[in-house]
Amino acid sequence: MPRLSDKQYQRQSMLAMTAYVAVMLGVWPLVRTVTGLPLKMLLALAPVLPMLYMIGLMARRIRDSDELEQRTHLIALGAATGLVGALSMIGGFLASAQVWHVDGTILIWVFPALMFCYGITRWWVARRYGVSLSCDDESRVPLYQRFLLMAIMLGAPALWFRRSLDDSSLGTLCGIAGGFAVLGLVLGIARWRRRHAHGEELP
Repeated sequence: MPRLSDKQYQRQSMLAMTAYVAVMLGVWPLVRTVTGLPLKMLLALAPVLPMLYMIGLMARRIRDSDELEQRTHLIALGAATGLVGALSMIGGFLASAQVWHVDGTILIWVFPALMFCYGITRWWVARRYGVSLSCDDESRVPLYQRFLLMAIMLGAPALWFRRSLDDSSLGTLCGIAGGFAVLGLVLGIARWRRRHAHGEELP
């Protein structure tokens, strides 16, 4: 299987997220109106397909990276998995003890939370190893702009179709969009501070 270039990875990631938004807006609202169990299951699991494709893209990206990049990816994935797993276990015990009253829709947040923690952790680990994730190369889109673009792609349709979406779908889309926006702002501010500091050091 040929190696994915940065441009191909970015393009396919954007297509996967666009497909996810389209499914959440066009297919997911039909779940509550369908009565047949097979069709209901098919519609309910439709949003999973773009996410599985995204996971496959990430796996290919990690496999094709050099040893240092693989190390940052795997440390970030391990830390994110441990954190989200611990929080899920805490939430499960609280729910079992009926201290925290939640339903099954909370599980939708596990994957976005994992990806958010992974992004933050990899940025921190990459800084420790001196690996730049800002993509300052002119041929690439800066990382903070990609996160902000993802926030817009998810947030704008959610707000536009907010009256036709159920609370779960609206909350999920807004939550993921908010996470991308925060991550993009953090990376953008860090990039601006780094460039500003380097500018002050120049004569």
